[in-house]
Amino acid sequence: MRQAADAASLPSGFRLKLITIALILAPLIQVFDTSLLSVALRDMQGSLSATQDQAAWVLTSYLIALAVMTPLWGAISSTYGRKPLLLVSIAGFIAFSMLSGTSDTLAEILVYRFFQGVFGAALIPLSQSALLSIYPREDYGIAMGWWGVGIMFGPVFGPTLGGYITEYFNWRWAFYLNLPIGLLAFVMIATLVPRQRDTAKRPFNYLGFTMLAIAIASVQFMLDRGERLDWFSSPAIIILSLVAAGTAWVFVVNSLTSKIPFVDPVIFRDRNYVYGIVLRILFGVVLFSSLVLVPPFLQSQGGYPLIDSGIIMAWRGAGAMVSAMFVGYLLKIIDPRKVIIFGMVLCAFTMWQFSNYTQDIDWTTVVINNFAQGIALSCFIIPVNTVAFSSMRAEHRDVGTAFYSLLNNIGRSLGIALFASYLARNTQANHAILSALITPFNDGIRHVGVPEVWNIDSPAGLQALNIMVTQQAELIAYIIDFRLLTAIIVICIPLVFLLRNPLRAARG
Repeated sequence: MRQAADAASLPSGFRLKLITIALILAPLIQVFDTSLLSVALRDMQGSLSATQDQAAWVLTSYLIALAVMTPLWGAISSTYGRKPLLLVSIAGFIAFSMLSGTSDTLAEILVYRFFQGVFGAALIPLSQSALLSIYPREDYGIAMGWWGVGIMFGPVFGPTLGGYITEYFNWRWAFYLNLPIGLLAFVMIATLVPRQRDTAKRPFNYLGFTMLAIAIASVQFMLDRGERLDWFSSPAIIILSLVAAGTAWVFVVNSLTSKIPFVDPVIFRDRNYVYGIVLRILFGVVLFSSLVLVPPFLQSQGGYPLIDSGIIMAWRGAGAMVSAMFVGYLLKIIDPRKVIIFGMVLCAFTMWQFSNYTQDIDWTTVVINNFAQGIALSCFIIPVNTVAFSSMRAEHRDVGTAFYSLLNNIGRSLGIALFASYLARNTQANHAILSALITPFNDGIRHVGVPEVWNIDSPAGLQALNIMVTQQAELIAYIIDFRLLTAIIVICIPLVFLLRNPLRAARG
């Protein structure tokens, strides 16, 4: 009876569509902002008279705040209500976006970006939780399909628009664009989204939150700054790793022994949620590491200008968004695990294709590969999101989506740190290996000879030769990175078989 009453109270028809759009717009401004700014960072560096390392703090301060505050918003939603918190977070995000855009000094923008991250941390988990609350369980796939359209729009189209803004306007517009989208989301949520039903208010566990916040901040700092500080060669990284391990241990002990844990361990008894988290982390690694690799690969190896490489990346977004509109409906009749496996296999195949490209990168071929990769990403993440929350109780959903979003952020940072570091180190190693072969004692050079432009007896020839060797060393490093990504995806495919089929449970 209660389930029937709950189903009858859910919005439907045109109102449901409008609420869905409102809840898609909320996280869109958060993911869109990050993607835009990553491209505009170099332009910002010159305007603020900052070094590259100082300008990188504009992203780091935001990401640390985002990571630390994400679990907090989920934990306090039972006390203050999901809808009010969403409205407050949108208003705060817009306000500090505008302040960031008007900044004249590096110190100003670092402060504004930190608070932008504080408010932005609520947008993804609370909007996802709110969206799940207005759809019946059998339609979770449809809800996550539409939600995925908004989530993937930013990372895929952001670099394209960011490149256009950098080329024809200035970096401040990367912040100003949040205003119209944010205002529209605020008005629609305020007028359309129903209030959350009264839930049991839980006392706040200050020790648990403090320990988790310190651990997350330490890990986020390590992942974001590790490459610049040469990882564990740096005392700061070593100290932070010890702090992260210690505070994480205290958090786990507190969660298992406290009567009011900050994150209720009961959510980790849900097998689909736990393995969904692992696959969600993998998605973060795949999506954001490929965003770090593919555009510079097209520019440095294929010779494509910034705008053209952005247009090529937009085709991946088109594939992701088109397929997202259908995948959700497909999940009502097909085992979601089969769709996930299809998405992972296709994603691995497209990554392998990137590893086979040479410097002569054909436009049509790479566009088709990118479009296919977009389809793969939708077939991967939408059913993962659906299955992860298919059996979670409504009272745990806000905390569950917050922790889910947090670990996706960790996966994103992990992917960027791992593959950017691996690319840089392999480029150096390959350059050393190739350079060692260029000597007057090499039989090939001595007997066969080289073109005059690479004459090793002249400074100009050596310089030209070094440029060619550097490019080849970098190409080999890209190949290694793309093949490593392929291997990681393939190795993780067996995890899908550990998920329960929600369709079977629903029919049973």
